[in-house]
Amino acid sequence: MQAYRASILHLLDDPTKTEEAVAFHEDGLLLVEDGHVVACGDYASLHELLGDAPVEDLSGKLITSGFIDTHIHFPQVDIIAAHGAQLLDWLEQHTFPAEAAFADPEHAAEAATFFVDELLRNGTTTALVFGSVHKGSVEALFRAALARDMRLIAGKALMDRNAPDGLTDTVETSRADMESLIADWHGKGRLGYAVTPRFAISCSDAQLAMAGEVLAQHPGVWMQTHLSENPREIDETAALFPEARDYLDVYDRFGLLGQRSVFAHCVHLQGEAFGRLAAKGGAVAFCPTSNLFLGSGLFPLETACAHGVKVGIGTDVGAGTSFSILHTLGEAYKVGQLRGAALDPFHALYLATLGGARALDLGDRIGNLAPGKEADFLVLDLAATPLLARRLAGDRSLENRLFALTVLGDDRVVQRTYLAGVEQHRR
Repeated sequence: MQAYRASILHLLDDPTKTEEAVAFHEDGLLLVEDGHVVACGDYASLHELLGDAPVEDLSGKLITSGFIDTHIHFPQVDIIAAHGAQLLDWLEQHTFPAEAAFADPEHAAEAATFFVDELLRNGTTTALVFGSVHKGSVEALFRAALARDMRLIAGKALMDRNAPDGLTDTVETSRADMESLIADWHGKGRLGYAVTPRFAISCSDAQLAMAGEVLAQHPGVWMQTHLSENPREIDETAALFPEARDYLDVYDRFGLLGQRSVFAHCVHLQGEAFGRLAAKGGAVAFCPTSNLFLGSGLFPLETACAHGVKVGIGTDVGAGTSFSILHTLGEAYKVGQLRGAALDPFHALYLATLGGARALDLGDRIGNLAPGKEADFLVLDLAATPLLARRLAGDRSLENRLFALTVLGDDRVVQRTYLAGVEQHRR
């Protein structure tokens, strides 16, 4: 058994729904065995459970559950911070050329190792990831994640139209690739497969119908795509699917809206559509840094939550500007300020942990440090930078300290990252 003594903060529920959601132990003890949490609470209450187990003293540090990234693009790691366009032009100018390189297995393997290590360096322990159109890109990513026993869900992008030569597939080849990837990787270690239509513009009716069939044939598989990110994208989608009620209905009519469906962005989705999304158990990945970077708009978090939609946080690299969930939460706060609905720091942490787990339909396995959960956790150094140390030195309010951490924190704060109880990163 492993034992860690430190301050511990995690969420037991949505703090906007109950006052009992926040669990904080100033002098806490975390017990881990066989990759799972055995106990988590006050040291004074739990130390008798230790027996002969040694305790690692991490006094002055903060332990929290690992961060969950509900939307990120593996093949876009090399175009982060690419200047000068909104969504559709940005895809043509920057994204598609970069993704074409992932046809090369060696390039995909090297990028996968870097990508997974960067996630861990930033404290991300679970991620829902877009691959490129190439089957090999997803295989490379799965290999890198499996080697670290990381919980990672990914899929090859489906694109049979409106993309450059070399980046399109067909209904037949994409079905074969997905069936092969599901058979080889879904459920292996802590890996999962996601049916991944890039967005409606890039998929024919036949391909979306096929995607819905594959999803129905494999009930444990996820679905991820983009929805209502950019006004021009929305208009082009409406022109391509005139029979659809709205953008969400494009996916719903093909069987792509369900309990394990995650839609990135939803910046311009209306309240009634949020209600339909929630009714079928779908989730939204809120991606503030990319929405700001591409000028897409301001996600109405308060509207989504009011309709009961499950929401997680997505970094959306490469349009997103950082792998850091902490940094992304700081930007989410700014989006809320511009909408007149400031994001509470405990709600922010919920979105990044248990909320993200619930968005992925994994709330029973990950998302906090409750007994029985997988032991994915972080050790955070609240004095990692001189400015953060100075800001926190005279403030004992937990809420204020957490808020400052989301505004001033980044990868430097993440001292250690543990996956299933095994240290996978140390700063």
